[in-house]
Amino acid sequence: GEVLEIGISFPVKHSTLLLKMFSPSRLAISRIARQAQASFRLSGVASFSSIDNLELGRGLAKTSTGLTGLKVDHDAIPKMLTKYQALLDTMANSDMPESYQYRTVVEKMCRYRIQACLDNPEDPDKVEELCNCGQVEELVDQADDEMEVLQMILERRWWERIPEEDLEVEHNPDPNMDADNATWEENPDEVKNKQ
Repeated sequence: GEVLEIGISFPVKHSTLLLKMFSPSRLAISRIARQAQASFRLSGVASFSSIDNLELGRGLAKTSTGLTGLKVDHDAIPKMLTKYQALLDTMANSDMPESYQYRTVVEKMCRYRIQACLDNPEDPDKVEELCNCGQVEELVDQADDEMEVLQMILERRWWERIPEEDLEVEHNPDPNMDADNATWEENPDEVKNKQ
């Protein structure tokens, strides 16, 4: 079945009339709505395949994320599947090297989150637990953010800017020295220029 919530908006001049009514009947509200030329709007529709095991505030009965500006999305899992697959497809169709570290990490994350969604299509709480990176609504936003980063990396071809040679790494640095003998008060670039 479907749960349908209808909100009624009244012009401000009629709000005192509503306050005077202690126990309004449906007929009285209907009459006031017609007199006030109320506007009706659909404020939310939620459909549930089963209402047996619904726990208020969790899963399909969730009414708030508790995060300002982030609304509950009962279709977050299908959106996650679409968006994380789009990330994989975008990388696969690009000339980004498969060995590029960013690509390998993002591919693993996408595949893991897609599998979590496929294994638990009706259980957003389980998907959140498995992904361990926020609520499903946040995971949808993370996919959008990752797509922005991916587009930027592809556009600027950042993998071409990685030096071919290995960087020199000092494995046992002197703990008393830092950045070419610079102290915490000095700018390391200025110390190099003095030498």
